[in-house]
Amino acid sequence: MSKALKTYSLSHDKGEALNGLMVAYNTTLNTMLQSIWRTTEWKKHQIKGKKQHRLYPKYRKDNAFKRELRNKCLEEWCYAAHWVDSAIKTAFSILASWKRNYDRGERRRVCPCSGRLFLRIKQTLLKLEEDTLRITLRPREFVYIDLSRRYFKLPDNVSSVGLGEPVITPDRIHLPIHVAEEEEEERTAEAVAWDSNMLSMDGYSPKTGWVKIDTRKLVSAHVSSFEKRRSIERKASKSKRTKRVLTKYRRREMNRAKKHQIEIARAIRVLSKRSGFEALRKEKMYTRSRMWNRRLARTDWRGIKRRVAESGVVEELSPQFTSKKCSRCGWVNKDLRRGAVFECGNCGLRIDRQLNAAINLYLRMEGVPHEKERWDADILPTLLVGGYVLTGAERKGTDELVRFLDDAVKPQIYVGYDRYADTYLPVPT
Repeated sequence: MSKALKTYSLSHDKGEALNGLMVAYNTTLNTMLQSIWRTTEWKKHQIKGKKQHRLYPKYRKDNAFKRELRNKCLEEWCYAAHWVDSAIKTAFSILASWKRNYDRGERRRVCPCSGRLFLRIKQTLLKLEEDTLRITLRPREFVYIDLSRRYFKLPDNVSSVGLGEPVITPDRIHLPIHVAEEEEEERTAEAVAWDSNMLSMDGYSPKTGWVKIDTRKLVSAHVSSFEKRRSIERKASKSKRTKRVLTKYRRREMNRAKKHQIEIARAIRVLSKRSGFEALRKEKMYTRSRMWNRRLARTDWRGIKRRVAESGVVEELSPQFTSKKCSRCGWVNKDLRRGAVFECGNCGLRIDRQLNAAINLYLRMEGVPHEKERWDADILPTLLVGGYVLTGAERKGTDELVRFLDDAVKPQIYVGYDRYADTYLPVPT
């Protein structure tokens, strides 16, 4: 049976208990990087097709050197010795990553260092006990992390599936788990329809429920680049130097946006085998409002759709009345104004506006008409948690007023950008 490696992220509250170890681990890791860096030899090689030469590094990584490095670090180490082994492995991984980037011309001849606090936990330092992860600090001294609120499933026999080496930061833990591809396919929906919004991608299918992917980081990449370019254009004249700087910022904006597009597309492919997107044409959506046009230009709907189509099945759906039509009975509210909640004047449905649009797109994608009976039988059960519609807190009564949107409805899966993992990861709601 083939297996796939999946990494899941969870928050924890053991930052204070692990802070001392993290500081010592970070200090030891940087000391190791400096020690390995001092053994580096630089060899000159001629660049192919050019007269210039370039220096390429070669550092020691034999077992004798690793043993000497380990013994030196253990002299003043007050935690379990296996943490030093983990630091050695991490140090050589960091240098290997630096070397790959240096060979491509993306790094300078400067020793890399670890600036963030983290721990790479070896298998010998952890034990999984049902919903609790035990981490060894010193012999017979442990820290316990509760995994009962995880948003993913662990099989009964964990040893047969395999838990990789987790990475823990001051407030999050990242768990790599080997999952059978057959089991992963069972959890993946056949089809998910996606509603494209300014700051999010909202998807729906009866198997996954409501999925929200936060795209604010993608928008902020465009905003920050726009502000820098505008500042340069105001202060400087139309010189060649200014044009080169503007070209640099445009290229940087394109590369950062491309990275976020790839990560968002990867999250979409994990959640669905077949994806439906609105066939939106931004050139027909521009108005006389300068602020609206800028916000619209910062969206990358077409780029995300194109990257999903590179290794997945994509269908284009008509965007007509997706937000104005009731997903339960098909009633169209032609006077729909701004608001987070859609209220149907026919059947009385009250639902999040973006979720309503995603359900309409799913029905259009599958060619299913609007029927109250079908909606109540097939769609409503996927929006229920604990016997009530997805809410931030259970209501006391049926007539209780909703104070905030978070009290009205929440997505079942929220995919947000994790700056520590540098990717988009699901966050439990």
